[in-house]
Amino acid sequence: MSVAEVPTQESTAPELKVVQDATCTFCGCVCDDIDLTVDVDEKRITQAKRACVLGKAWFFNHHIEERPEALVDGQPASYEEAIERAAEILLAADYPVTYGLSDTTSEAQRVAVAITDWIGGTVDTTTSVCHGPSGMAFQGVGEVTCSLGEIKNRADCLIFWGGNPAESHPRHFTKYSLMPKGEFLPRGRKDRYAALVDVRKTKSAKAADLFLQLKPRSDFELAWALRSLAKGIDPDPSVEEKTGISLETLRELMDRMKSAKFGAILFGMGVTMTRGKHMNSEAVLALARDMNRHTRWVAKPMRGHGNVTGADNVVSWSTGYPFGVNLGRGYPRFNPGEFTTSDLLARGEADAAMIVASDPMSNFSQPARDHLRSIPVIVLDPKLSETAKVAAVAFTTATYGINVPGTVYRMDDVPIPLRPAFESPFLSDYDVLKGIERRVREKQLASVDAGGT
Repeated sequence: MSVAEVPTQESTAPELKVVQDATCTFCGCVCDDIDLTVDVDEKRITQAKRACVLGKAWFFNHHIEERPEALVDGQPASYEEAIERAAEILLAADYPVTYGLSDTTSEAQRVAVAITDWIGGTVDTTTSVCHGPSGMAFQGVGEVTCSLGEIKNRADCLIFWGGNPAESHPRHFTKYSLMPKGEFLPRGRKDRYAALVDVRKTKSAKAADLFLQLKPRSDFELAWALRSLAKGIDPDPSVEEKTGISLETLRELMDRMKSAKFGAILFGMGVTMTRGKHMNSEAVLALARDMNRHTRWVAKPMRGHGNVTGADNVVSWSTGYPFGVNLGRGYPRFNPGEFTTSDLLARGEADAAMIVASDPMSNFSQPARDHLRSIPVIVLDPKLSETAKVAAVAFTTATYGINVPGTVYRMDDVPIPLRPAFESPFLSDYDVLKGIERRVREKQLASVDAGGT
């Protein structure tokens, strides 16, 4: 066969583009140094350089799904029809609740709070079922805080308490706390001392210099014993039996803490969701405060969802409280247990719900799920979640950070911009919520003009 007779094949190589310094919104680390390779034709991410195993799962599992813009009573509908029905549901309700907000942009969170204010409802976030006790503790005793950058550059003593960062926040050790070389810690890990406090030996224990295996439900007693030692007072010997940790070990740890130049306590849900709850968080925060009589110490919660910290910030600067805020009387009221969504639903009080970027049908108690199934629910979610399946109105929305720009807050309250990888045919949470807000206001004004209230 001659050269002229050799058959030619058209190139089938996909068109690729690279998005540099993209932001991962899987967890509260909000790593903003990810380089994404995007298949432009198929609208999917094929590579995520520097992302951890959780971040890669987040980026690779998001693609454009073949779904209608919205479902109204289980039937396909346009955004306009769904927005109209959503506004009707919210205005007809006597006790509506807005819940979720932790996996969307801060711009969308602001609109959700505004809608809840217009309709006199209750606004709550996933904080109420994770670090809500920490939010209560901040109001009770304050917070000695800093950025993750300061921890990276300065913290030569670290205490991880009630968390397992090796599995829950894989890059926290390597990017922000334990391993990185800092301005004042040029040798990285070799310049740091790390202790882990937990009820069981997790993968994170392998990375620590000291592992304190705490008896369950004794976090408060341990924190109070350390506070005593920080003030030069010997704790009651009964603390050994209660916590399972010897006083000698606690004294050695306190000597380490006092000799540190800069220390940080990083605490997780093992502190906030065990016996004591907000009292545990208050004790840990107070311990960090006490340590500043000797040297520099801070305490920070290890947050889970990508923008749960943003939700706390937005709800706080809008209402004065971080979660579980009732706006029914025209002013904010904060009372966890009364105005938190899981409790409202379990008692059968809420008569409508707007769920934004969350799936309470997958993780709330059975009484709460039963009541949620019995009331009209509005859901905004990129996926057909369990909550979306029972919703009266289910909007298909674009995914923040992957399809949608905006702002999110890292777990240390630092705002981070989003750089989306590819566009989505679906509207963002922000656009849908703005549409709902517009129709709610138009209907309210029309009612006033017609002589209503």
